[in-house]
Amino acid sequence: MIGKIFKEGFWKNNAVFKQVLGLCPALAVTTSAINGIAMGLASTAVLLCSNFVVSLIKDIIPAKVRIPSYIVIIASFVTMVDLLMNAYVHNLHKVLGLFIPLIVVNCMILGRAESFASNNTPFKSIVDGLGVGLGFTFALFILGGVREVLGSGSLLNFTIFPESFSPAIAMILPPGAFIALGFILVGYNYIEDKRSGGQESQTKEHCAVD
Repeated sequence: MIGKIFKEGFWKNNAVFKQVLGLCPALAVTTSAINGIAMGLASTAVLLCSNFVVSLIKDIIPAKVRIPSYIVIIASFVTMVDLLMNAYVHNLHKVLGLFIPLIVVNCMILGRAESFASNNTPFKSIVDGLGVGLGFTFALFILGGVREVLGSGSLLNFTIFPESFSPAIAMILPPGAFIALGFILVGYNYIEDKRSGGQESQTKEHCAVD
């Protein structure tokens, strides 16, 4: 059960690849893999903590004010993450800039608070927050990695191509984000189609045997 919750959040219902949520930071900050990892982990921390708190106090929040209450909870954790990043990873904080405070309006985080944490136990909500958050981090790492390799000829700041390589500068510009995401979504859907096709074949074989 716990493994299924994590797996669905990480891959099957991946926020970026499957639900196409949180695209504002996904497209804006993923000019490199490190930026993608940093934004993903910051969002994961907020999602994990807000899911836990919402699941703890869900029964004492009046239904009419539950959404504003969730936003206040999320904003509190975003402020903490923003201040901590500014204090301990100042250069990375400057690169990500305004997109750290904008985690408050990430529909992925508010959506998990409303659809999952408000209806489940704190432990399950933590697992859900971890799965969805790490899935979001994985998606941003893949997108940032593709853009960095093609746009700069490096990955995680390590040069991987010879000097003769001519990087496609467009990949680290806004149009490159849309192009890279489009091809990644094609790959994700291809893998999912292959997996679902294999599962259907197995089901038919079991039915035939029975």
